[in-house]
Amino acid sequence: MSAVGIRIERVSKRFAHRVKGEVYAVRDVSLTVQPAELLTLLGPSGCGKTTTLRMIAGFEQPDAGRVFIGEQDVTGLMANQRNIGFVFQNYALFPHLSVFENVAYGLRVQRQPEGNITRAVSDVLHLIGLQGYERQFPNQLSGGEQQRVALARAIVIRPRVLLFDEPLSNLDAKLRVHMRGELRELQKRLDITAVYVTHDQEEAMAISDRIAVMHQGAIVQEGTAEDLYRRPASEFVAQFIGRTNLLAGRVVSAGAGGVELDVAGQRIRVSDGSARVTVGQTVRLVVRPEVVEVRPQDSGPGVPGTIVSRTLLGEKAEYQIRVGTDLLQVTSYNPVQRGVFPPGQQVMLRFPIEGIQLLPEGSA
Repeated sequence: MSAVGIRIERVSKRFAHRVKGEVYAVRDVSLTVQPAELLTLLGPSGCGKTTTLRMIAGFEQPDAGRVFIGEQDVTGLMANQRNIGFVFQNYALFPHLSVFENVAYGLRVQRQPEGNITRAVSDVLHLIGLQGYERQFPNQLSGGEQQRVALARAIVIRPRVLLFDEPLSNLDAKLRVHMRGELRELQKRLDITAVYVTHDQEEAMAISDRIAVMHQGAIVQEGTAEDLYRRPASEFVAQFIGRTNLLAGRVVSAGAGGVELDVAGQRIRVSDGSARVTVGQTVRLVVRPEVVEVRPQDSGPGVPGTIVSRTLLGEKAEYQIRVGTDLLQVTSYNPVQRGVFPPGQQVMLRFPIEGIQLLPEGSA
């Protein structure tokens, strides 16, 4: 079965709130997921990502808009008519059923012949590395094993698409890293379209073909992990994707050679070709901690700063550096070779001409 895409067109969903009255969980959202793509809906709690996923699944009906799986309009179909696999945050395993019966549940609902069920369950348990666990019960399994059973139950019915709602949030940090690799590998092996919901930006960046960042019920930016990290479209995205600094600056000149800025009384030049700025305009500089170079105060031109705090972490040093009224986070790799600066020391900061993004002041 070849992979199919997912398309949602201008979907909205409202809920009643005891204090606020009727509120929008999702407002006028459109999104296309390509066949065999893994797209992640990323955002903070309450941004609308799970509601969007539940409308794709059929667990919630949109108040407006349409949902398509492949070329089929499934907006009016119940969840069990959409042929989707759904992996829940809490696994949703039946505690009184064995691993075999949990995985077989969807096939029994479809009234598959017993021989087909046995073969399909055996095949999928082998695929996820749980052969021999057929007679175990959920309370006899680790968290990672329970998650594999939930995944097996989702894929054994051979769904058209896979939907994941924060599937790793109940696992410890080390197991989350391991399991996200397993999920990604399995999705590629099955060549199936998947939508993944998480609030963890590192998780999203590790597994996704593309990411759609949601905020206050809307998609505010879509792109690859690199696009979102290097070219955030707003202060919200810049701060939500990875660690970042937002520096105040004023445009001194702008032309084909780049943009010259006044930052804390010092001139720096950046080459952000996407910035449409005018002389005198106030802007915000998106500066990632790892691109700033920390040098001794007498090392030549740069932006002066004062070390506020320093944390040595083996292969890197983490600094907080005061620049004017701003407090910068700076990551310096190989500190033994580059030098380590104590709190209180005056230093000079150098910013690369490439790798700094400009945002107009007030670009939320």
